[in-house]
Amino acid sequence: MKTAKPTTQAKGTAQAKGTAQAKGAGGTKAAKAAPVDEAPSGPRPTRITAAAMLAAAEAVVLVGLGVYVLIMGLTGDPDSPQQAEMLGVTVLALAALPLAAARGLWQRRRWSRGPAMITQLMALPVAWTLVQNGGGLIAVGVATAVAAFAVLALLINPTATEALGIGPRDA
Repeated sequence: MKTAKPTTQAKGTAQAKGTAQAKGAGGTKAAKAAPVDEAPSGPRPTRITAAAMLAAAEAVVLVGLGVYVLIMGLTGDPDSPQQAEMLGVTVLALAALPLAAARGLWQRRRWSRGPAMITQLMALPVAWTLVQNGGGLIAVGVATAVAAFAVLALLINPTATEALGIGPRDA
């Protein structure tokens, strides 16, 4: 025995009932479906790829620094082993933000732009401090600042915001 498939009209009626229920009592606006954070289709723009790669490079440098400080805190002779170990763990934890942002940018997730920009804004005072300390840290500070400004410039570009699915706000 065959069962009848619901017609398009029946599906539309069921959807309309769901919309009416979603509005609730007294709702005047149609209920909007919650946007799912899906990657936009099409090729990834070069700007997004470059921003993701720079953010990932920053994360790798932070992981390396965190591991180095942690190992030196455990095996070296620091003034305060506990402070050195805590600094290493903190730097490793801080590396998670640019790493997550880089992964999100690579996958073109709209949420990733915020953490990526925050990471770069936090890197600028660090770069300034490194430059102010002089010596070999000047080059590290300049490289940090250049990378931070580059990622910021790449992410505020309209091409990048469109590629991440970020558009003007609805009124």
